[in-house]
This record gives sequence, structure tokens and C-alpha cells, in this order.
Amino acid sequence: MRFALVGTGHMAQEHIRTLALVPGHDVVALVDPVAASLEWARRSLAGTGYPAPHAVPGFADVPSMLDAVRADAVIVASPNHTHHRVLEPLLATDLHILCEKPLCTTMADAQDIVRRSQGRKGIVWVGMEYRFMPPIARFIEDIHAGRTGVLRRVALHEHRFPFLDKVGDWNRFNRNTGGTMVEKCCHFFDLMRTIVRAEPVRVFCSGAADVNHLDERYGGERPDILDNSYTIVDFDNGVRAMLDLCMFADGSEEQEQLVAIGDRAKLEVGIPSGVVTWSPRVPPHAPKPVTRERIAVREDVLAAGHHHGATYFQLLAFLEAAAGHRPVQVTPHDGLVAVAMGTAAEISAREKRVVQISELVTLEPRAAGAAS
Repeated sequence: MRFALVGTGHMAQEHIRTLALVPGHDVVALVDPVAASLEWARRSLAGTGYPAPHAVPGFADVPSMLDAVRADAVIVASPNHTHHRVLEPLLATDLHILCEKPLCTTMADAQDIVRRSQGRKGIVWVGMEYRFMPPIARFIEDIHAGRTGVLRRVALHEHRFPFLDKVGDWNRFNRNTGGTMVEKCCHFFDLMRTIVRAEPVRVFCSGAADVNHLDERYGGERPDILDNSYTIVDFDNGVRAMLDLCMFADGSEEQEQLVAIGDRAKLEVGIPSGVVTWSPRVPPHAPKPVTRERIAVREDVLAAGHHHGATYFQLLAFLEAAAGHRPVQVTPHDGLVAVAMGTAAEISAREKRVVQISELVTLEPRAAGAAS
């Protein structure tokens, strides 16, 4: 398959290294208005052993690339606020599209992309790769297999480092990112839906900008993105979920921790340890038969990126869907709902109130046990 990369910054570098692990796929075009970013991508291609990285043409915009290059698929890894503009001409083609999260930064743009995606020959896949981290995938599989019993509550924790520096400092402002709860946390809202297999009803978020970027100024402007929050989501099947985000917890042993509790047991997983822990309910003073299993990931897959192998396993699933062997696992609709949940959290934190999802989008209840 011949790939074009739109946006050649940090996430595109991970896609380049990941594509190199799957033989038979070429990068045939690079799109980025920043010449230094195009050159960075060419150096990365050379570092992965790509035969002629300097022969890969670079373009400043998508229409120019479409006029000049024959490709089969495109990976969109440009800044969040460019996604709608980038996707418009791509959706008018038959190209298979993998668009990095979030789908868009606003509800109106996300809904428009969902409409434009319908009836295309090529697939549209939203890059919610956290689903594909092998330890998390195993955690979800165990929940759906009934290992916790009837699921009642889910808690997701991300304690991590601050946002990285990006070209033009675009990720310092809500107008470009959609807000931290859209930019970063759409991953976790998507995980909630995937785990719970139901639709969100209401969201309450308490968050602030307390530590990071307070002394930074860009054109005289101070960054306005949240750096920590607690978010509670009620789902239409009665399950409650919570997200605990802290982006000034650089030294945390586990960057992500997921906990699911049902009427029979508690299940936990940590990243990067990859350890899944199962703790069944027992009578008082009875022995606790806790089991722990580490889900290993190949070293070359781990080394390719910063998402515990998720980008690699997502790519394999994307290729299977593009070939017609499997359905698209993360659809534009999934991307839309994740944006809605993040947008609701941003409104909630700002206005200090509960936000009903129905204020933003109308969701039909999912059939029991249906995949997202």
C-alpha cells in the first residue's frame, strides 16, 4: 500500500517508524507547509532504511499532493485545528484515511466529517490507538468476557509529563486543540465507551491550569489549556466512569492505570508495566487469590513510538480493514462521540456545571454488548 503522510511532526515520526515494521508499504508523499518538518520526515525515512527518502516528494497542501501523486492511503497527523480543512479534499477521493485524534476540534466540524465520510469506497479510521495497547486490549477483553462480573464502575488515571513543544506552539491554546479534554482525553473517553459498551448521558468535570506553562507567553498570550482535572461520566446502562488527569506528574511509575470493578471482581492494568491484576471478591478474612500477568510487547514495536505498541497494532488493524478483511474498529462516529465527551468536559470545567450530552449531540442507545 502506498501511503501519503499529511503533517510530518512528532506523531508522523511514530507512524514512519511503525510503517517500517510492516514490509510492503511505501511512503510516496509528504505534506506539510513547514519545510523543516518535511526534512525531518525525510531524515526519519532514511533512518528506517527506506530506499530513497529524498525522492519522496513534499507538498505544502493536500490538493497539490492529490494532483501529483498516486496513493492508496493517507495518514493525517497535522495539528488538530487543521483536520477539517485537510480532510475535506481527502474525503472526495477513494483513499483510505487514518486520521489522528481528535477527529476535529469542534462539534460542527466533527459532525460535518461524519456526514462526508458516509458512502465512500475508502475507509475512514480515527486514530484512537490506546485501544490497541496489548495490555489494555487484554484488559478490555477480560471485562467483556465477564471476568469482573456485571461491570459497575471504571476509573482511568493518566499521570504524566506536560504537553510537548510542537511547531508554532499550536498545542498551547484551546482554539487549536479543542481544549485538553478534547486533545488529550478523547483517548480516554473512547476507552470508556469501548469498555462500557454504552453511550454517555452526562459529564461533570473539575479542572484547571495550575502548574504547567504559566510563565510561557506566545505573542503576548498566556496558554489557556487545562493541566489537570477529574471527570465523571454517567452512561445510559448505569455504569459510572471517572478520569483522573494530571500533566505535572512527570515521575509517575505508571503513566496510565485503568481499573474496572464489577459485582464479582476488580480488574486493573498499568502502563508501562503491562501488568493485568485480577482481584475477586472474597468473604471477610478469607484468602485473596489475586492473579497478576504481564502482557509483553515486542521490543522493536515498543521502540517505534511512545504509545506502548498501540500505533503498530492499530496499523495492522487498519490495513486489514482497508483490505476488506475486518470492519473499521474506530469509526468517524466514534471520533464524534469522543469529541462530544471532551467538549462537554471542557464546558463543565469552565461553567462549573453538569453537561448533558444531549446538549451537543443526539445518541441512539447501543444494543446490549454491541461494539463501539
